[in-house]
Amino acid sequence: MSTVPAETTSASARQRSARIATEVLAPWVWVLLLPLAVAWQVTGQHLGETLLWGLVTGVFGSILPMAVIVRGARKGQWDSHHVTDRAARVIPFAACIGFLAVGFGILIIGDAPGELIALTAAELLCLVICVAITFGARFKVSMHAAVAAGAVAVLVQVYNPWAALLLLGVAWVCWSRVELKDHTTAEVSVGTLVGLLVGGGAYAALAAALL
Repeated sequence: MSTVPAETTSASARQRSARIATEVLAPWVWVLLLPLAVAWQVTGQHLGETLLWGLVTGVFGSILPMAVIVRGARKGQWDSHHVTDRAARVIPFAACIGFLAVGFGILIIGDAPGELIALTAAELLCLVICVAITFGARFKVSMHAAVAAGAVAVLVQVYNPWAALLLLGVAWVCWSRVELKDHTTAEVSVGTLVGLLVGGGAYAALAAALL
């Protein structure tokens, strides 16, 4: 009777865990849910306003860009919906920035809560910084790490320090990207720093200025 080596079983378990983290904690998930979480708090748990303002950023920052990315992956324009090839990230980045900029404009015109405007501006700034690093320095910064870390930095400010426990999720998704060999340790580390310092810092500064 044949048995599966323990090393093979362990490797398979790691791969499964890594793939789950990569999908469940993907950038589009954070960008869809984070604005709703922020809107819920800053509108005083008003459901209608939460859905209105949260979904503006969520749809333009997550759903629409992801539709472009998934369509491109299905047509073979890039390797997968995670676009692991650095050179192929031009169109996905452009879609993300373009759609999010439209959402940002809608928030301003609609006189949305300052915190939502600050959040969207911080997301845009993070994207621009990641584009500059990816193509200027030719270094494939991890968007999974940047978005996850930035989201946690914002949630700590909007809710309370207990939200920092979500950094465990950031660590999990960073590990997953290295485990799947989609990124190096350096790439997820830089992504995490961009999210925490640029995303979290920009949100703090802009939210204070707009309130």
